[in-house]
Amino acid sequence: MRTLIFQSQPSFHLSQSSPWKPKSPAPHPTSLQNLPLPKRTHHIQPHANAKGFGNNTPITMKEKPTSKNPKHDDDDEEIPQVVTERMLVRIVAAVGLPLATGIAFLNVFEFIKEKHLWDVPIWLPFLTTLLTFGTSALGIAYGALSTSWDAEKKGSILGFEEAQKNWVDMWREEDEGSS
Repeated sequence: MRTLIFQSQPSFHLSQSSPWKPKSPAPHPTSLQNLPLPKRTHHIQPHANAKGFGNNTPITMKEKPTSKNPKHDDDDEEIPQVVTERMLVRIVAAVGLPLATGIAFLNVFEFIKEKHLWDVPIWLPFLTTLLTFGTSALGIAYGALSTSWDAEKKGSILGFEEAQKNWVDMWREEDEGSS
């Protein structure tokens, strides 16, 4: 019965004071419920433009931003659909195979330990997981670089030659763009 009477007014009591000195006194949470809301004298309008990032004039939906450097607009070519599909297949393979291998190793180590065939040291699953999952993460970049970027040329199965060529081309374009 006593809990029902005091249920409407929660009491917050700390047995010990805080070791830190508060910078300002904090009001009790129940005393905040009865305070009137402040009246607003003006309407606040949100602004969606960021300060310090170029031109601060707002862009409406009808306007399209124009590029100040038309040279880069001509250089940006669209990737052909054939190359995009090849790239996706290579990325899925370069990510999926090491990932599946890592999961398979974990299942093998679990089976060996459950059947008491060998007491697998804890560092071995950790090391194999690190290597296989790390290789899987690197597979995204390798899958994109090992694809032939020429729509007519398919490229080799593993793509070592294409990766070497595309790596050099990518950095050459980066150096030309920054100069």
